[in-house]
Amino acid sequence: MNILITGTSRGIGRATAEKFLGQGHKVWGVDILPASIEHPGYTHFICDIRSNTLPEVPDPEVIVNNAGTLDERDAIGVNLTATIAFTEHYAESPALRSVLFIASASARNGAEFPYYVASKAGLVGYMKNLALKLAKRGVTCNSISPGGVITEANRHILESEELYAAVRAETLLGKWAEPCEIAELAYFITVINRSMTGEDILIDNGEMLKSNFIW
Repeated sequence: MNILITGTSRGIGRATAEKFLGQGHKVWGVDILPASIEHPGYTHFICDIRSNTLPEVPDPEVIVNNAGTLDERDAIGVNLTATIAFTEHYAESPALRSVLFIASASARNGAEFPYYVASKAGLVGYMKNLALKLAKRGVTCNSISPGGVITEANRHILESEELYAAVRAETLLGKWAEPCEIAELAYFITVINRSMTGEDILIDNGEMLKSNFIW
């Protein structure tokens, strides 16, 4: 299949691209950074998803919207507005069978920066809107909301023994997820799944559930 993924130069996006490539699919990656993947089935475009000139991709069958930013100044513009425009640009592909958004656990609990939280919560809302629109074509549309993930974007936490111990203590399983775990779920939702649509899947090592019961 032809797979279109944004933010493929590192983290979850790179792991997801590698998962699809490993399963024999062709992947087109879009990122503002140079390619970090060398594979005969991979095509890389250096492009900001906010651009008015997006690359031509032959009939994408799966779209994975992963590109995003933690920068509050750009959060709404990149994570929400540009992601919507990017999706609408490619969603008319006659071959399309699935669209996936990488949102965030903070869309549910509001536990990060205000514009970032709003952008990810808006993304989940748009996902549901798109699921309604694409259902008549048999296209599934879902999102994944990761909690803590071991990526370059979280390096300041991972390199601090004190901070990393503190965030791990906030989860039931005492750990963060690896990017490949999100990639495995992304593959299942877009390729294997044919009946789930309009759903946001939380993968946070039990952080949302953790509580102290006092009796």
